[in-house]
Amino acid sequence: MHSSQTILETVNLTKRFNDHVAVDELNLVIKSGEVFALLGPNGAGKTTTINLLLGFLTPDTGEARVNGASVAADPIAARRHLAYIPEQVMLYPRFSGVENLDYFSTLGGRRHTREELLALLKGAGLPAEAADRRVGTYSKGMRQKVGIALALATEAKALLLDEPTSGLDPAASHEFSLLLRKLAGQGVAVLMATHDLFRAREDATRIGILLDGKMVGEYATNDIKHVDLEKLYLKHLRA
Repeated sequence: MHSSQTILETVNLTKRFNDHVAVDELNLVIKSGEVFALLGPNGAGKTTTINLLLGFLTPDTGEARVNGASVAADPIAARRHLAYIPEQVMLYPRFSGVENLDYFSTLGGRRHTREELLALLKGAGLPAEAADRRVGTYSKGMRQKVGIALALATEAKALLLDEPTSGLDPAASHEFSLLLRKLAGQGVAVLMATHDLFRAREDATRIGILLDGKMVGEYATNDIKHVDLEKLYLKHLRA
């Protein structure tokens, strides 16, 4: 077992866009080996939260921290520990999977041999025959596997995911879940923004329900295994 240290943290994190409060005094603690599902409808503030943790946005008040480093005060130290997989993984379509992985991991300051790169892609579940094929021919699920391989290559302590399973078929979605569990088992802290109730319950160790930028409920998945998560979610929505 990994010693569970806090990897991702937000303290009274707040972000406004004009009169709209997108994230409202959000307090989050995600430890190594945890998969935290940030569950909420579109416009709840999930992507804004991820962008604040990535340092793409500056908070109005409060703080985001990655492995103890303040994202605003020390963005380089914070970002060193982060891997991010957006809904659409941006890769170079003319490069192969292995070339993309080589390029992006080198950008992140890690050099790998071809054998190491192939092993990383295999570890992320990419079929061996696909490694040297152009990414332009890949399915969404395959592109995500290159994203996971990149998280493995950079030895990230935290993985941020934005709607990772949207547009995946059930088999690819299930495979993605197994990969997440594998990463969590290696001590990675995972934050997954989603509106997919089923995947949240299947994949997460904890679920936080976000509405209008506020955390309205937080649950350990084990505690709500037998509770109807949909009913619970709708109760919050109606409140």
